[in-house]
Amino acid sequence: MELATSPWFLPLAGLAAGAVMGYFARREHFCTMSALERHWYAGDSAGLRTWVLAAAVALALTQILAAAGYADIGASFYLASDFVWTGYVLGGLAFGFGMALVGTCGFGALVRTGGGSLRSIVVLSMLGVSALAAQKGLIAQARVPIVDSLGIDMSGIGGQSLASIASAAVGADVRWLVALLVALGMLWWVFRDGGYRSKWGSIAVGTIIGAAIAFGWAATTYAARHAFEPVQIEAGSFVVPVADTILQLITFTGEFPDYGVGLVVGVVLGAAACAFGRKDVRWEACDDARELGRHLAGGFLMGVGGVFAMGCTIGQGVSAVSALAISAPVVLVSIGIGARMGLAYLIEGSPFAAFREFRREPAE
Repeated sequence: MELATSPWFLPLAGLAAGAVMGYFARREHFCTMSALERHWYAGDSAGLRTWVLAAAVALALTQILAAAGYADIGASFYLASDFVWTGYVLGGLAFGFGMALVGTCGFGALVRTGGGSLRSIVVLSMLGVSALAAQKGLIAQARVPIVDSLGIDMSGIGGQSLASIASAAVGADVRWLVALLVALGMLWWVFRDGGYRSKWGSIAVGTIIGAAIAFGWAATTYAARHAFEPVQIEAGSFVVPVADTILQLITFTGEFPDYGVGLVVGVVLGAAACAFGRKDVRWEACDDARELGRHLAGGFLMGVGGVFAMGCTIGQGVSAVSALAISAPVVLVSIGIGARMGLAYLIEGSPFAAFREFRREPAE
């Protein structure tokens, strides 16, 4: 009880989870953008399978914790009654395009920062500031009519939980069955590739990141049930928490850092520990003004897009999946389209080249 009521419990719990995620992500080069790029341009799906494995592990462990009463995922904003479809689509497209301009997502930028990337600090600074603008500033004035006011009320069918929707449709509690089928389907796709089954490092990092997300649900639920102040139930996302971390660094409000802030700091420290331990620290900066502008633009799009979509490749791609939120596939498809358009812009000169048939040169 005393542990949960301590104001340091949440940031320290986040710090521990983030350090583990950052260390192993740096060690095994876990990166969503790199995974998509290699899948599209090199026919290598190993990185994508690791990402899906992380989501599947998070889903399985989270649903077990929820069934046992240790994770209150129903209180998560991913399962809110309003399905803000315009935010999911527009935000996902913006986030994906920005991710392509930068070469990684918010989580990846934190991992790279731990390895000495000054470019990532530029990206994270812009991401955090633009996320604040979209959440509370001038951009929020546009977000309200474009996103919030167009939400579809899903309360009549159990909110945005796929398991609750399925249970309402058949008139029986099939939440466990839905979770089991989705998790097994994801794991089947991951391990159907014989080559991937031998990649023990990739399998380990996917499992560890998925477990860290499930830990976040349990830690914040535990704190919420015992703390005297309201606690947001969360697992892991890297857009708004980056903005909150910046605020904690530059202002004093009298409030202690929350789980998300601890997670952000932990990822950087964990990645730094890995980089220093493996002598893999590389100080990197933008080569010229054009590259700097691209990183600033990418950070801006990820910050605004992440707020509109209510998550990023980890937030919607792993955390929301673990809660079986129906927003997750909508956002992920939108991020994928946005990322493909961004790559087409960088590589082929036009974002619309993404909609042309992708042709690979035959191997000689």
